[in-house]
Amino acid sequence: MNDHTCEAVIVTCIDFRFQEYINNWIKENFPPGTFDRVAIAGGVFDFDYILKQVEISRRLHHIKKVILINHEDCGAYGEAGTPEKHAEDLKNAASKIKTQYPDLEVATYYLHSDGTFKNIP
Repeated sequence: MNDHTCEAVIVTCIDFRFQEYINNWIKENFPPGTFDRVAIAGGVFDFDYILKQVEISRRLHHIKKVILINHEDCGAYGEAGTPEKHAEDLKNAASKIKTQYPDLEVATYYLHSDGTFKNIP
């Protein structure tokens, strides 16, 4: 029987401008075959969808971590997408995931247009 366990689910936006940065960050932090990946416009913007993906990844692949990455200049957020709004949404998403799944570790990041990842505690 195959081992269907991985370490984390990584949630990002679909924006093509940031994929190289995201891919490099993942390579530096997770060996191949150790994560599920979810890409959706706006990252945590559609939290209900994200929560369903976390639940599926947890149930099927027994993840231990959730990584949430939003980015600067996100079209899904439009004018409302200030760094403060992204930080607020990331913190709220992390809090809700931790409340529902206290056994999961949650890390949140804000990705700048220059490829810099900022941890949002």
